[in-house]
Amino acid sequence: MVKSSMMELNENRNELFNELVGYCMQSGAIDQNLYTEYDVKRGLRDANGKGVLTGLTEISDVVGYQVVEGVKMPGEGKLYYQGYDVEDLVKGIGKRRYAFEEITYLLMFGALPTQKQFESFLAILSDLQELSGDFVRNVVLHNPSINVMNSLQKAILNLYSYDENPEDISVSNVLRQCLQIIGKIPLISVYAYHGYRHFNLNKNLIIRNPKKNLSIAENILNMLRPDGKFTELEAAALDIALVLHAEHGGGNNSTFTTHVVTSSGTDTYSAMAAAIASLKGPKHGGANLKVQHMFADIKAHVKDWDDKKELKAYLTKILDKEAFDKAGLIYGMGHAVYTESDPREIILKEFVKKLAKEKDRMDELRLYENVENISGKLIGERRRLFKPVCANVDMYSGFLYSMLNIPEELFTPIFAISRISGWSAHRLEELVNHGKIIRPAYKYVGTHREFCPIDNRSE
Repeated sequence: MVKSSMMELNENRNELFNELVGYCMQSGAIDQNLYTEYDVKRGLRDANGKGVLTGLTEISDVVGYQVVEGVKMPGEGKLYYQGYDVEDLVKGIGKRRYAFEEITYLLMFGALPTQKQFESFLAILSDLQELSGDFVRNVVLHNPSINVMNSLQKAILNLYSYDENPEDISVSNVLRQCLQIIGKIPLISVYAYHGYRHFNLNKNLIIRNPKKNLSIAENILNMLRPDGKFTELEAAALDIALVLHAEHGGGNNSTFTTHVVTSSGTDTYSAMAAAIASLKGPKHGGANLKVQHMFADIKAHVKDWDDKKELKAYLTKILDKEAFDKAGLIYGMGHAVYTESDPREIILKEFVKKLAKEKDRMDELRLYENVENISGKLIGERRRLFKPVCANVDMYSGFLYSMLNIPEELFTPIFAISRISGWSAHRLEELVNHGKIIRPAYKYVGTHREFCPIDNRSE
């Protein structure tokens, strides 16, 4: 009898909840024509998709066009870190280890380090990298999330409780906190994955300590793999991937989030947790995972990967919302800024080619290249676009990670490990320049109403 009453109560509650959902859908729906009428820049972008200018930065410059006789034209993509062309930085660093650490120094301090400065910087990062056994047990491994990004947020917020001076937002203290997070986040990410794997998938729990003489890229592979072994090419490829994801202007969603939250005067751990929350979104940090799932679908439906007609036919179905997730998107293609090329994709692709050869996965590489070559023209034709559509860095980053045997659960966390350097630089830039709290406006388009007592309200 009691059980029956509870079931009836739950049914009534479900009915009420569904009714409330309907109210939300109805009350939250805004006439889409009003956005045009009031010239609202949805997504802080103008009608051409260009970002609305909301701030100034010296940290990086993302260039997708060239100006010819005063006219803006599509051009070769360029990315600059503190004024340096990323392609020149990658070439200049060459086969040296610690490329990501050197770029982190550049982003945060505005100049490339001398050998003495760099050695001191590495020593500081190494000291700040350590995690106590208490923190690993009670925070990272306790109640593991099925999404490692949520575990990252939890751990970063918990670092606040382990900080003797968490609320101090002076530049010196924030710098210390940022360097500490940069040093610790690779360990937190890998350990959180191991915790998820053990507690959710019932696999063996193996926690490997980082080695002081290894770079961040090398330690990720060392801590992730049961035997801790990796090749020089594997470490170099991951190192460059970290470099290319470290920073991408102040307007991308997670970096802008860092500026917005920092401008409120909050602590470093809250600001970084907010940035991680932004990056977790599939429209931002999860894009390379979408690419991987799309290629798995293509492999399942296209018999001959080298048959360009068959491949084009299936890609057309994807664009026409008849295949894959029916969103009408070829993931890994197109960019908000870049037109003819994404410099990150070009650089990363060179390492992908080397790894594909070493791993005997050249047939898959040809599939990726065929999709890239066909999709650019196909999207332009089907969407009637007047600007070129290039492959972006997400086209190949997931493939690279898969060749490094990095599990999909760590794809976005590795993005966070890299982008934490950029977020730190932007947080410091916001604080140094004493900016106002960021508060854009929303126009009210509802109607004003008179209050009605509850007894007089009709259904």
